[in-house]
Amino acid sequence: MLLDGDEWRRTFDAYERDAWRFEAQPTYTMPKETENVARFLRGEPKPADHNSRWHERVHGYTASGRSIGRVRIVRRPLTDYQRYQFAWGIPGNIQAGEDIRILDVTDDDYGLPLSGTDWWMFDDTQVVRLNFRPDGTQINRELFTGDIAPYMEWKRIALAYSVPFFEYAKEAD
Repeated sequence: MLLDGDEWRRTFDAYERDAWRFEAQPTYTMPKETENVARFLRGEPKPADHNSRWHERVHGYTASGRSIGRVRIVRRPLTDYQRYQFAWGIPGNIQAGEDIRILDVTDDDYGLPLSGTDWWMFDDTQVVRLNFRPDGTQINRELFTGDIAPYMEWKRIALAYSVPFFEYAKEAD
């Protein structure tokens, strides 16, 4: 079942305890971010209200006792989009209450058996796969109806091998 617009928002907002994302794409091509990515790449200052609608949602989730987090997969060198996320996106998301960790697989000596696709998991019971084109443009969101055991294992591995964002950023400097 595909989830778009209001149906996606209702599905997301309905989680009770934990929303968690596995974020694997090197670049996300999102029309609403195009101008901000260009500003970042030109060296302009970040707008004061950057990502404020997401921050309000995250704050609302955490204020209601729910958690939200993600593990972001990276390979060095970071893409322009990842550099934008690291500078303009992730710090504000963390300040709003999101737990964001980084898993650098540049030198994946472990051969981690991880999914190469993006997905959200809600309350460890429901998975929504995010499907993208190679350029990072989202195709759709799809409610997964099969066995979520592989997703639980991918989540466990990603959390075990990742580090908090600010720890990773400090070491990368």
